[in-house]
Amino acid sequence: MLRNYFKIALRNLWRHKAFSIVNILGLAVGMTACFLIYLYVHFETSYDAFNTKSDRIYRIISDIKTPSELLQWSSTSSPIAINMQHDFPEVESSVRIGPESFLVRKGNEKFQETNTLVADSTLFSIFDFPLVHGNPATALKEPLSIVFSQTAAKKYFGDANPIGQTVLLTGEGFPALVTGVMKDIPENSQIKADMIVSMSSLRRFQPHSLDSEWINFGVQSFVLLRPNANAKALEAKLPAFVQQHTGASLAKAQMQLTLHLEKLRDVYLYSTRDDSKTGNINNVYIFSIVAIFILAIACINFVNLTTARSADRAKEIGIRKVAGSTRWQLAKQFLGESIVVALLAFVVAVLLSWLLLPLFNQLAGKQVSPPFFRQPVYILYLLGVSLVIGFISGLYPATVLSSFRPVSVLKGRFVSGSGGTILRKGLVIFQFTISIALITATIVVYMQLKYMRAQDLGFNKDQTMVINTNGDPAKESFRQSLTGIPGVVSTTFSSGVPGGDIATAYSKLENHGGEMQTTSLMVYFVDFDYLQQYQMKILAGRGFSRAFGTDTTQAMVINESTAKLLGYSSVADAVGKKFEQWGRQGRIIGVVKDFHYMALQQEIKPMVLRMEPNAYQMLSVKVAANNLPATISAIETKWNAAIPARPFSYEFLDQSFNKQYQDEEQFGRLFLNFAILAIFISCMGLLGLASYSTLQRTKEIGIRKVLGASVSNIVGLLSVDFLKLVLIALLIAVPVSLFSMNKWLQDFAYRIHLTWWMFVLAGILSIIVAFVTISFQAVRAAVANPSSSLRSE
Repeated sequence: MLRNYFKIALRNLWRHKAFSIVNILGLAVGMTACFLIYLYVHFETSYDAFNTKSDRIYRIISDIKTPSELLQWSSTSSPIAINMQHDFPEVESSVRIGPESFLVRKGNEKFQETNTLVADSTLFSIFDFPLVHGNPATALKEPLSIVFSQTAAKKYFGDANPIGQTVLLTGEGFPALVTGVMKDIPENSQIKADMIVSMSSLRRFQPHSLDSEWINFGVQSFVLLRPNANAKALEAKLPAFVQQHTGASLAKAQMQLTLHLEKLRDVYLYSTRDDSKTGNINNVYIFSIVAIFILAIACINFVNLTTARSADRAKEIGIRKVAGSTRWQLAKQFLGESIVVALLAFVVAVLLSWLLLPLFNQLAGKQVSPPFFRQPVYILYLLGVSLVIGFISGLYPATVLSSFRPVSVLKGRFVSGSGGTILRKGLVIFQFTISIALITATIVVYMQLKYMRAQDLGFNKDQTMVINTNGDPAKESFRQSLTGIPGVVSTTFSSGVPGGDIATAYSKLENHGGEMQTTSLMVYFVDFDYLQQYQMKILAGRGFSRAFGTDTTQAMVINESTAKLLGYSSVADAVGKKFEQWGRQGRIIGVVKDFHYMALQQEIKPMVLRMEPNAYQMLSVKVAANNLPATISAIETKWNAAIPARPFSYEFLDQSFNKQYQDEEQFGRLFLNFAILAIFISCMGLLGLASYSTLQRTKEIGIRKVLGASVSNIVGLLSVDFLKLVLIALLIAVPVSLFSMNKWLQDFAYRIHLTWWMFVLAGILSIIVAFVTISFQAVRAAVANPSSSLRSE
């Protein structure tokens, strides 16, 4: 019996090749899109899941209340983690991790390793970063110990075992011992590094001990709780812990510290500490919904195309029933055909997934999945989904087709019920509602990205090379050597540049009431030329000037937001007020117009600029646009002459600043591609309904043509009903899109406003696509010879 069902299914598919190809391709595309989104969602939700103790690992986070604001940081002071391990039996182990950048030299090779961490020796006992060489218990125990990733070790030592070898760290050339080689850290890990240096090494690089600095917040701290330990109960004990160890210091600094425990698995998708941008749970939800909708559209497409052929199969069903087939037997046959179609679609989907996965990884900007056939379980998942789709999608057609009365269909009086027509139209409305919503979303994402790129940033980022000197002693002589290069317009030193890292400084500034207000401020340390080169606008007072010798130690420039924080109704009133910051005292000499030192996802916060030559790291070089390769080559030559121990590297500021929007751009590209797929599948569904309507009205079309109707009359007659469905879908899609995209835009501090033309454009595009799709079938019916349709009666 099953063999007979299978043979009949294949014969019917072969007999109606066009319908079969559309059916199979529609399902295959839908399954492929859904599967790729599943890989993305699975990857995003699997961050840090490879750690076998992840359910017991917590990050310690800090809420710091000052007289001016509440600071929510992901970092803690260095002594907190080790003292928690000592004071609380619930804590099995702890580890501190901090980002660093080291100059590493081996023979004539030199690299500025930026993807580097310093960490305690307990790192490998808490996190699952397996070592292929070395002892994880002791690899980071001694000062000047280094663990390389396999990729980094190969860069320095080739295929040889590097254990026991030495490299030189920093410009001073501290000899560091290679004590371990770890497997490359997985892509879905928040802790990433090519090189890990022992935390105890910092004692060699710094004159002071971090273990006693309770109010210097600069490291990420993690604790591993004992099995069955209650994290909430432990968190309730932390206020007393803080008061005991550092209450007096905090009170003196006018700070209130509250510690919290954050689950490791929650950090990537849910944490908003430091305004950090990692994962986005809203994007995960959005893509999950899109996957469900695309799969639903594919199933609807299958139902519409199958029921469109109901008239063709009516007589076949009538004859089978007369021959003794029961309704259940016919239903099984149609369900079997549906499953055969789904299995054929599964084969196509496997092929498409295999071909598209590298491109999808590229669009996502990360390796969301290894090569397809290395994960056989994925193929099994896809097979299971295809069988379920085949069964569910075939239920309605099987029920409808098996219910035909043989007397009616054999006498030629077969007419589809109005209930089925309403359902099919409802399904097409549902399809195009989703498609229009996706088109609207794509337009909004594109406009938001365009808005961010075109926004006035408050500074000039064009034609600016940024060279990180890492504070090398020869940095000033290198700068001076650039003055003779024709393509170099100007240069300026600073501790940071817009779009890069920025320091925070606990400060006291005189407010509008004459009191010294304590606050934490963002700070750039800059030289005399910084404001002029970046074309930042001074609103009140003046910028730094060589005419005033005290500017190097006693002057501060604040931004508008700082003036507002201090309560000044006019920014000019802030000029001349006192400040205290990191041991320096002086006066505010000017107020600069707010500029976007971070991406537009974040509001401009209070920040200040001061002069501190020892803090200068970044050299910004304004270059002429003409003959740029020669200018860069000349700068590199000067670098190699002045700072030969360090590798030369640079970035252009406009490119590095725009990297902050990389996640949104990748989101937009993915969204656009899935929107196109959804529209493509929806058009197939509309084509199915158009085909069904044309079959039902074959005789009517023939009579109209005999009576003189033109091709355009016939096309208009067949198209108008379908375009009404698209317009209904547009009316439904507008409020849905308005709500969802307003919510998405809330992630941006500076964002566009949704306007009517975005929805009109989405509607016009959907109508054009629908009309083209319908016209294909309508024109085909309109140009057919009417004698053929009338003779068939």
